[in-house]
Amino acid sequence: MSDKRSPIENRPPSMAHLFRERVEATPEHEAYRYPVPSPDGGPDEWRSYTWAQAADRVYAVAAGLMALGLRTEERVAIASTTRVEWIVCDLGVLCAGGATTTVYPQTDAGEAAFILADSDSRVLIAEDAEQLAKVRARREELPGLAHVVVIESEDAAPADGDPPGWVVSLDDLLARGRSHLAAHPNSVLDSIGSLAADQLATLIYTSGTTGRPKGVRLRHDTWSYMGRAIGSIELLRADDLQYLWLPLAHVFGKVLLAAQLTVGHSAAVDGRVDRIVENLPVVRPTSMAAVPRIFEKVYNGAANRARDAGRIEHLVFRWAAEVAKEYGRVSQENLRRIGSARVPTVLRLRHAVADKLVLSKLRERFGGRLRGCLSGSAALSPEIGYFFAGAGIPVLEGYGLTESGAANFVNPLDAYRTGTVGKALPGLEVRIAEDGEILLRGPGVMEGYHHLPGRTAEALAEDGWLRTGDIGELSDDGYLRITDRKKDLIKTSGGKYIAPTAIEGRLKAVCPHVSHVLVIGAGRSFCSALIALDEPSVTAWAADNGMAGRSYREIVADPRTVAMVDGYVARLNAGLQRWQTIKQFRLLPRDLDVEHGELTAGLKLKRPVVEREYRDLIDRMYGGDRPA
Repeated sequence: MSDKRSPIENRPPSMAHLFRERVEATPEHEAYRYPVPSPDGGPDEWRSYTWAQAADRVYAVAAGLMALGLRTEERVAIASTTRVEWIVCDLGVLCAGGATTTVYPQTDAGEAAFILADSDSRVLIAEDAEQLAKVRARREELPGLAHVVVIESEDAAPADGDPPGWVVSLDDLLARGRSHLAAHPNSVLDSIGSLAADQLATLIYTSGTTGRPKGVRLRHDTWSYMGRAIGSIELLRADDLQYLWLPLAHVFGKVLLAAQLTVGHSAAVDGRVDRIVENLPVVRPTSMAAVPRIFEKVYNGAANRARDAGRIEHLVFRWAAEVAKEYGRVSQENLRRIGSARVPTVLRLRHAVADKLVLSKLRERFGGRLRGCLSGSAALSPEIGYFFAGAGIPVLEGYGLTESGAANFVNPLDAYRTGTVGKALPGLEVRIAEDGEILLRGPGVMEGYHHLPGRTAEALAEDGWLRTGDIGELSDDGYLRITDRKKDLIKTSGGKYIAPTAIEGRLKAVCPHVSHVLVIGAGRSFCSALIALDEPSVTAWAADNGMAGRSYREIVADPRTVAMVDGYVARLNAGLQRWQTIKQFRLLPRDLDVEHGELTAGLKLKRPVVEREYRDLIDRMYGGDRPA
């Protein structure tokens, strides 16, 4: 008798099961494509694994870990940039019955040691000598770390003071695994078969905006649910080629791997952010996921190139951009209102001209085959979203947290709505609390925070509802709009509530040179802002305005730069309520970044850190007054 249950209800217990099913279903199909740098500095050579070839390496990693003594639910940490070996090792850990601890490669030695110790990781898979050096420097703090496996084999040489066998190369681990499989041929498949849905699969440490990171415990069932849920909404197709550059230590990247196992499409894997522009026309993907900052950079980069090409080209670009935004907005409104995305004839003709002159060239820069892009981790400015919609590159916003497995809401490709994060995935319950907070319950929600029962109780209600900390509203037909973070809402001394992220997003859409904005005003009589500019963008602008050769710090200190930004702030203020307007701003002497601790690894602003670092600038805007 056939099983009539839905793919969500009929999901297997683990991501390892999904992998085994995929290998058995399409062994000769391409699974992963990866670059091999040219020894003479020329273009990369792209190679690939079929699903069967990937399985050969994954099962060898799993068996190698078993040979090292890894037991069920013991943690194996991965500290590496996004590369195909990250995926192979992660799947190997899961197939061996272990649990993966993710470590961002930018993490400093102190925090890396904290994560490894707090997670009780027995093995670390380190990308190279840089990652190995971090744990060597802190080895005395990590008595439970039995082995370090180094992906770059030439960096795996033991050093004075290393315990015997403490450092091994990935090649050596694969060789051990193949020997183990020769002696125990069914060991990995037996391990997969014994996995239970409620076993720990992943520990992801949220970089957070304050304090020590918290380890989010996600079960095997989280990933099998995510894979099947995303597969069921047909967002991706089996013939898609996804360009995967997102950090796989981040839950957004991890969930894409689970979805791929269900759908069966190929993924081109390369985490080198500085190669994205170069790679896109070569890879020619049909799908890509990114954070909003990437789309902002693409838009601002196109605007700056047009400006550099001359006054006429710049005017043409600006006209075409406005046409694209109007086309994207009107087509979506008509689809929602009358069920058809058709636009008025005059707008359609204007759009055809804009497409020929500007928009088609933008699509070619993405490789010319994109059906759509996923955007998550932070809010995307509607202006940017409408522009890409009108340019024929739909940007589908989604929503989720590390604590809920990343993928909770996503816009459908055939009916996406810019400014919303779409509809809930099948199997997820959602409700809006009285204070506007979004509450979630479903198979993707975490088990809790590792070693933090008190923090777990704060986040998870006894009946399983996760308090997201985000404020939002649901439309009658189920589209969710995020209005702000519950903790980030600003209340001025006049009693007005302000959503800073909305204002910040609008300024980034208005001014092509803005990189990051922090709106301030809690307990104050008016709102102010700290503004960081995008260095390549503002340097190019400065060269055209008599400041060629100046450093970034000199450019932002120049009155001409301040006047330029002031003009954009005035444009922003024209569309705001009086109490929302930015009355004062200061330009920061450098851009904000992860290395200085001002951004999370997911590129979210750490507001308390930035406010503390630039307290003097803030006080000068308010004449030294402290918040009420």
